[in-house]
Parts: sequence; structure tokens; C-alpha cells
Amino acid sequence: MLAKFIVRAIFAALGLWLASRFVPGVRVDDTGTLILAAVLLGIVNAFVRPVVFVLTLPITLLTLGLFLLVVNAAMIGLVAWLLSGFHVDGLVAGILAAIVTGVTSWIGYMVLGDARRD
Repeated sequence: MLAKFIVRAIFAALGLWLASRFVPGVRVDDTGTLILAAVLLGIVNAFVRPVVFVLTLPITLLTLGLFLLVVNAAMIGLVAWLLSGFHVDGLVAGILAAIVTGVTSWIGYMVLGDARRD
């Protein structure tokens, strides 16, 4: 279980790093902050995101799932709010960071195999 979390945190860190390089408005001060942001994002996604998902389920269904981008951006924004060295300037930057992080995680899981099969 810990190994799965570490692998997910590595992909989250890679995605956040890529987002900080290519998405205007996303900045990470240093490597330590990047690692901490990835771990914190994993914790937020494990505990906060399911509650937010259930609360926003009607609008998610109404938008055919596109509102999940806003939910994911909100989780990244929450991490930025909690962590002083990680900055996300606005909703658009958060959505773009969520897309980059999500695609990075998806590619990582495709390359290494789905960890949920264990």
C-alpha cells in the first residue's frame, strides 16, 4: 500500500513539475516543496476529493464529467493554499495543471501497469 502511494506521489511530482514548467501561473519554489506538494496532493485526493466529488455529483453529471476538471483544479488549489512554496494563480492555471498532472499520471500508469491489480 505504501509502495502504491509512493509511485502515485512520484507521478504527481512529475506532473506538478511539468505544470510548473509549461503552465503560466504555476510555480514551485524548490524540489523539497515539489515533493511535499505531491505527497500533500495524494493525501488531499485520498480524503478531500471523494467528499467534494459526491457533493458536486449533480453538476458533474450535468456537464458530462467536465466539472471534474474544476474539482481537480480545486484540489491543486487547496494544496497551493496549504503549502507556501507552491503557487497556482487562478482557476485556468489550476485546470491546466490538473490536466498536465492527470495526463502524466495516466501515462505513468500505462507504462508501469495499473497498481490496482496487485
